[in-house]
Amino acid sequence: MAIPYKDSTKGKKGQIIDMFNNIAGKYDFLNHALSFNIDKLWRNKAIRGIRAINPKSILDVATGTGDFAILSAQKLHAEQIVGIDISENMLAVGQEKIAKKNLQNIVTLQLGDSESMPFADNSFDAITVGFGVRNFENLELGLQEMHRVLKPNGVAAILEFSMPTHFPVKQFYTFYFKRILPLVGKWFSKDYDAYYYLFSSVQEFPYGQKFVEITRNVGFSHTKVTSLSFGIASLYLCTK
Repeated sequence: MAIPYKDSTKGKKGQIIDMFNNIAGKYDFLNHALSFNIDKLWRNKAIRGIRAINPKSILDVATGTGDFAILSAQKLHAEQIVGIDISENMLAVGQEKIAKKNLQNIVTLQLGDSESMPFADNSFDAITVGFGVRNFENLELGLQEMHRVLKPNGVAAILEFSMPTHFPVKQFYTFYFKRILPLVGKWFSKDYDAYYYLFSSVQEFPYGQKFVEITRNVGFSHTKVTSLSFGIASLYLCTK
């Protein structure tokens, strides 16, 4: 199991909390800069994937600083958007962003564990997750919880990194994520391990059809996977 801090005695979940609390102040800058803002295009594609069901209530799982929740509020006509995350510092940054955009009446962020959500069954029309399921301590449990709180015929739009397979994208991707990104992350956030963890966690993640099979095993009736940007990321649209 990929973990951020190999010298820590905490489990993966505890280390993930520490990692995101450590880098919260620099997260948005590094996230957009190091991805060359491609992550914004990916989120827009995910939003288009759930627009067809006209969701009125949306849950953003592992919301971080709220980018996905904010974009949903701006692009969709939802009445309620709730974002949950296990990092208090990330949520604090997100709250500031929401206040600046005057979206407090639509978007609410709260501390919450994606693997044990404080919501009733069949609570939300749609779910979004931006690069968060890879950090679950128990992937199947987290997906089961998402399935549980999603309404029948609801859709979960999950964005996650994957491993490109074709030359030269695969070689560049590996070099960039393994060598360049951790150094830049350390320079700005003072946390080398957090950005090296990104590469190791992507390597271990069961992307593509393997992930599709897991979503079906936890109860989703249909999952459509779309490869993005030459296989750097994937969009999964999971229907309950």
